[in-house]
Amino acid sequence: GGGSDLTPSYLFDEDAVEFHSALKKACDKHDPTFFDKYKKWCDEYFYNPHREEARGVGGIFFDDLETRPANAKPELSDQEAIMAFSRDCLESFIPTYIDIMKRRKDMPFTEKQKEWQAIRRGRYVEFNLVYDRGTKFGLNTPKNARIESILVSLPLHARWEYMHEPEEGSEEARIVDVLKNPRDWAVDTAALREVPFEELMAELAKRQAAESK
Repeated sequence: GGGSDLTPSYLFDEDAVEFHSALKKACDKHDPTFFDKYKKWCDEYFYNPHREEARGVGGIFFDDLETRPANAKPELSDQEAIMAFSRDCLESFIPTYIDIMKRRKDMPFTEKQKEWQAIRRGRYVEFNLVYDRGTKFGLNTPKNARIESILVSLPLHARWEYMHEPEEGSEEARIVDVLKNPRDWAVDTAALREVPFEELMAELAKRQAAESK
């Protein structure tokens, strides 16, 4: 099993589109049914029920796979075919995430934005400690559990504020809306190079509206 989800503090549409589109391309190579299935699984798994919001803007998640991918090479066993699929998903994630980091790493930020980042990291902590199956499994290991290794994914800094709500119309409110209402971000990766981004977003909005009817 495995998964990857994007958990930004602020929403950049082009980052979400590139991230999801790369994962969809990797999934489609192996089975055209995989992306929609595993995106839905991700939206449902990386979710804080007590907040009624997702941990991030989605990605894919799968576990205990037994289904042979439709496009698997005939010489591969089921296990080998599933491993090849998992490897391609991982290899698609790395360059995409590096691209996002390059775009964002030198952006200026304010103290208010750092406070919001810490609040969002607090939500990440809540999911990992309360709901994440791997964390719960590790903490329930009866003997010789390496607690620091289990908790290594937690951020160094997190913040909680009583009954905190972002200001209406703010960038903070914008990402919370997406966390409460998951979107379809994936497009054909060729379109990212050939079609103006505004047109891609307009098409995604139409698709989202049609699916919500």
